[in-house]
Amino acid sequence: MTLKIVLSVLIMLECLALGGAKVLGLEQMRKRAAHVGFTTDEYRRVGALELLAAAGIGIGFAVPALGVLAACGLLVLLGGALVAHRSAGDGPAEMAPAVVVAALVAGYLVAALTAA
Repeated sequence: MTLKIVLSVLIMLECLALGGAKVLGLEQMRKRAAHVGFTTDEYRRVGALELLAAAGIGIGFAVPALGVLAACGLLVLLGGALVAHRSAGDGPAEMAPAVVVAALVAGYLVAALTAA
């Protein structure tokens, strides 16, 4: 159970930080959006999905199935991020954050599904 809590908190912090920055349209996020071929509004929607994923994983403490569903949705979103980075010609360094978070989410799913 402790592993699930640690992974949940790490994932939520990442989603809140980066999702919030995207929703707010901070300068660095606007540059990233343009780099991967997104408009600022499209990137804000991605950020909103990240914030929803953080909320879903948080609610997952009380409703485990919702946490699992939110994590699955986040994995799909991260897969899209990898595709966008690849299409933009990014290398491993630019893809690393999405890969690391995807690994955290996969670990969370293993912990959540084996605890059930």
